[in-house]
Amino acid sequence: MSDFVWTRGVEWLAAAAPDPRVCKRDWDRGEGVVLLEAGRFWDVLSVPDQLGLLTLDLLWRPALPVPGPTLVDTAAHRVGFFLPPDPDSKWIGAGLRHAGRGSWVAVPPPYRSTRCLEWLIPPDGTGTLHSPTTLELALRQANSSLSVLAPLCGT
Repeated sequence: MSDFVWTRGVEWLAAAAPDPRVCKRDWDRGEGVVLLEAGRFWDVLSVPDQLGLLTLDLLWRPALPVPGPTLVDTAAHRVGFFLPPDPDSKWIGAGLRHAGRGSWVAVPPPYRSTRCLEWLIPPDGTGTLHSPTTLELALRQANSSLSVLAPLCGT
């Protein structure tokens, strides 16, 4: 990615912070992650990593638009998909966690990994997010595939 894209990604992501300048300063100093409030510019749907990684793989299809920002937490074994904010959305399923208004999300800078948090798809600053409908369909397909594989793998 070009420096321009990284800069746009930083600006876009830091805009969700209570003080974007402090957020960017902390990232520049290598202070690790910052807590950003969900629900204003984006929500995050967090899913178990096996389901999330398979879902992301399904979203990387030529016929589909490039997926939105996606974060992995290797310590918690979770993948977070950034979605448009929707206070009325209800995501139901085993292991699904929806972070909307009133929730805070730990986020590293878009240009480097921090501890156990890493961008699989960093924000590009354009505001592109995952389509809830497309994400739901991919989650269903991935879950169905995992359900078929589980008995074969003995899990």
